[in-house]
Amino acid sequence: MAVFLGLPLAIYLLFVISPFAQAFYYSMTDWSGFSPTMNFTGLDNYRRIFTDDIFMKAMSNNIILVIFLPIITIVLSLILATFVTVGGSSRGQIKGLRNSSFYRVVSFFPYTIPAIAIGIMWGQIYDPSNGLLNGILTAIGLENFESYPWLGDKNTAMIATMFVIVWGFVGFYMVLFVAGIKGIPAELFEAARIDGAGRFRTAVSITIPLIRDNIQTAYVYMGILALDAFVYMAALNSGGGPDNSTLVMAQQLFFTAFNKGQFGLASAMGVVLAVTTLIFSGLVFLMNRLTGGDKDVSL
Repeated sequence: MAVFLGLPLAIYLLFVISPFAQAFYYSMTDWSGFSPTMNFTGLDNYRRIFTDDIFMKAMSNNIILVIFLPIITIVLSLILATFVTVGGSSRGQIKGLRNSSFYRVVSFFPYTIPAIAIGIMWGQIYDPSNGLLNGILTAIGLENFESYPWLGDKNTAMIATMFVIVWGFVGFYMVLFVAGIKGIPAELFEAARIDGAGRFRTAVSITIPLIRDNIQTAYVYMGILALDAFVYMAALNSGGGPDNSTLVMAQQLFFTAFNKGQFGLASAMGVVLAVTTLIFSGLVFLMNRLTGGDKDVSL
């Protein structure tokens, strides 16, 4: 009992729980990060960040990301996964589109590229003067997009950034859903076809309920990514974008700690970010339970 449970628990407490507790303690001090001394300030740092317009703007940007990013990514991934598994001919054996293996490889490829490389690459594509996107749009006659600052306009900066994140993750979650759909007996799809169910009805009534756990896992992971998104935001708009339109909590935490030397205040931001992530994950599991996700689907 001590070896198989006690030792892993001790390691977990030491390397996982202890840093959280330490960060929470630092969040109630005025520690500069470079001094051995610190003064206890209680909840003063939390009052400061919740009255700071910049941090609240960053939090609102994270909320926008956590609302839209998981939904867009999961919906697109489900559509692609359905096409390459059961989206083929409506006659004969249940199968995916022709050359579906090729589509899987191409869709998964962006996920193999490091996030910072994706950010730099798309930063060049969005470049107002020499970017590929503006070059293509102007070449087809859309002169209004000549030298258009996709990342420099507050109306498009967040949308352009979300597109990059979705582009990088759709392929990964498509593969996750493909694995789930492959585990569904083909007889169910054949029975639905015989009963006259269309593709949309089949997806809603069979595919989605039977891979619900996969979807829940994808939603949680995409939500956690949306609540962080530091690498993508830093690579595409290191300063937070025009009018802080792409600034996220992780960026503001970084600026506060390393640019201003206020590690105690930055730790408070980190605690808020961690609590927000836990609340989001709890809400996802709660909604799944309330909607019957904890029950076995009868075949």
